Amino acid sequence: MLEAVIFDIDGTLIDSVDLHAEAWRVALGHFGHDVPFDRVRAQIGKGGDLLMAELLPEDEVRRRGEEIEKYRLDLFRREYLSRVRPFPKVRELFERIVADGRRIALASSAKQEELARYKEIAGIADLLHAETSSDDAERSKPHPDIFEAALDRLKGLAPDRAIAVGDTPYDGQAAGKAGLRTVGMLCGGWPEDALRRAGCIAIYRDPADLLRRYGDSPLAG
Repeated sequence: MLEAVIFDIDGTLIDSVDLHAEAWRVALGHFGHDVPFDRVRAQIGKGGDLLMAELLPEDEVRRRGEEIEKYRLDLFRREYLSRVRPFPKVRELFERIVADGRRIALASSAKQEELARYKEIAGIADLLHAETSSDDAERSKPHPDIFEAALDRLKGLAPDRAIAVGDTPYDGQAAGKAGLRTVGMLCGGWPEDALRRAGCIAIYRDPADLLRRYGDSPLAG
């Protein structure tokens, strides 16, 4: 029996992927690295450590990685956070899940401070039963740590009693390693075939589409 739904947030519930990618592109440029937007965007969904490992030389990540990530985070808060908006029908979808007697958790690669703001933007803070951020995981997605932490916060819920929802292959890979099935969302910009290859068992355009088709979705149990 399905007891809980564990959501990613960036690109799944809020329209923030392009903003994160641009903030990373600008931050990397500030430190002398000209990385095309599309290359950066393809890494959004991972934690900053793994993102930089794909885009920068190893010695640069080791030497300046923390400095770069701090600059990127401060830049995002100053210049981009105010432009983040929720996708349509996020709160209504959460209300439907809660009305069905299921719990909701967030499993995000965002920092805790960012996550707090995202909950406000999406209007869902009062509907959550648990949450985890990058601060709760030793390794970021596509490693399973964040989803495993979310299951633990849900009072040690067994993976077969929950389902994950995310917008990137990294969500599908991470959730799968934690023993979770995953529903994919197209609103983060990844193509359906990439989400299918990552293990997603069903695909929806956005939260509004999932709400509209809820009765036939894996979330209906």
